[in-house]
Amino acid sequence: MFDRIAFRYDFLNHSLSCGIDMIWRKKAIKELAVLKAGRVLDVATGTGDMALLLHRFLRSKKIVGIDISEGMLRLGIQKVEKQKLNDVITLQKGDVEAINFGNDSFDAITSAFGVRNFEHLEQGLKEMLRVMRPGGKLVVLEFSKPRKKFFKGFYQFYMNVIAPKAGKWLSKNKEAYQYLTESVKAFPDGDEFLHILRQTGYTDTYLKTLSLGICTIYCGSKRIA
Repeated sequence: MFDRIAFRYDFLNHSLSCGIDMIWRKKAIKELAVLKAGRVLDVATGTGDMALLLHRFLRSKKIVGIDISEGMLRLGIQKVEKQKLNDVITLQKGDVEAINFGNDSFDAITSAFGVRNFEHLEQGLKEMLRVMRPGGKLVVLEFSKPRKKFFKGFYQFYMNVIAPKAGKWLSKNKEAYQYLTESVKAFPDGDEFLHILRQTGYTDTYLKTLSLGICTIYCGSKRIA
């Protein structure tokens, strides 16, 4: 599905969010500013937007992005090459449930709008924890469901009606943007996701809601033995 919409993925994301998605990504990256992470893994990197922003704002020495969609990765690799960042950013095919790196390989791990697509959420989170060094930090950016009553009605109308129709019109693939709505509804957001992080071994967990709860930043660390 993601291979089929790859050619319009960036345009659709930026259009359907009115460009706010890039602001959300920048806010998520700020959670890593103090860490000074030299090696960063971006999980479900898609077309590489998060990896490129990580380089721009963190200046990490090495950024690796993994994704299972070859169509998305091809576009991401083109972006990296265009900015002549091949020595810093590597995008490659990879499955979060079996990450092809050794224990304690990265100082930080990020994932923007990808965690809700994990087939087995807990397994993916455990693998991310495994490849992160003790004292390292996870930052997850994910859609969430607004709690404020005055905003919930508009949000539900947008997600159930506007987003799928716009997605179908712009990408000729209604299935993909119907899936967006369904996956956001099914994702265990808020305190429930923090609980899952703690259950899978993360410490110092916290969250920050953005844009009236449309999106949430989740953070957790790996315990220093």
